[in-house]
Amino acid sequence: MEPLPRGANFMRCKFLWEIGLHIAGDPATPYYGNRDMCITIGKGSGDAFQPWLRMATGAAHLAHAVARNELDLAIVNPSAMLTQAYRGTGLFPKPLPLRIVANYPSWDRFVYMVHPRTGITSLSQIKERRYPLRLSTREDRTHSTRVLIEQTFAAYGFTLADFESWGGSLQLNTGPGDKRRMAALQEGNIDAVFDEGLITWFDEALAAGMQPITPEAEVLGKLEAIGWRKVVMPAGRFPNLKVDHLCIDFGGWPLYTRASLPEEDAYKVCDAIAAREAQIAWEDAKGWSPFQGAGQLGRETEATPMDVPMHPGAARWFREHGVEVKA
Repeated sequence: MEPLPRGANFMRCKFLWEIGLHIAGDPATPYYGNRDMCITIGKGSGDAFQPWLRMATGAAHLAHAVARNELDLAIVNPSAMLTQAYRGTGLFPKPLPLRIVANYPSWDRFVYMVHPRTGITSLSQIKERRYPLRLSTREDRTHSTRVLIEQTFAAYGFTLADFESWGGSLQLNTGPGDKRRMAALQEGNIDAVFDEGLITWFDEALAAGMQPITPEAEVLGKLEAIGWRKVVMPAGRFPNLKVDHLCIDFGGWPLYTRASLPEEDAYKVCDAIAAREAQIAWEDAKGWSPFQGAGQLGRETEATPMDVPMHPGAARWFREHGVEVKA
């Protein structure tokens, strides 16, 4: 397929897309600011626009809008957030009727890093010692990493508010590789980093003396019950990682919809992904999870964890294209 279909209307669509992409993609905009987009396909031939397919980026709570038919599709990072919505666990008080259409491949892990100078060798000791840990985390309270931190602390019987009440402090960042975090690592001004996006900071944290800590089995069990997966990151995955490390899977960016979306609509979305495959920007994670073709978006891989059923229309598309869809 050509990079852009022919025709004046398609050129106008691309014109609007580029405007939105530039504004939403402004790196100066904070994570909780106007940095998401809603793309609506429909008819604008009358005196009112008639939406047909509404797709958006945003936080995990958009799952409610999808379930209420206020949006048709949304994409979320990571897959575990959609799992919680589907199961009615964690952030979601009841199950939502959601289905995966395609899972954008993204390899990532979440780790709890603490410097040995604190004497902390278990996350339980943070509460036991009421340790005034200087923790590097995200500034956006709705970010999925902050959600996981709160859920982890809850499994140990305390909250982030409790943590701050006994002297714990937060060094706040936009993205995982924020220059403020990297400077704090080099200067020794933080004691811990709890985050994902490992390719931007993890090896540097190891070089600065920090060590990853695995939550106790009981706590991992509670996190798994919510919807998180545990996974082993092998030694050598990063130059300074000398031993295998059991941590939390933070992979996958599922594009999802409500169960009642017409099958043909989900099928068309999958068809569009395959047709525009060469124009889509695919994450590579430094060569660790290279894009394997559109079929990868419908099957279980390290970069596409699947714990929510696939929409029947999407499942039909993938099966027709030789992908064995997970039941």
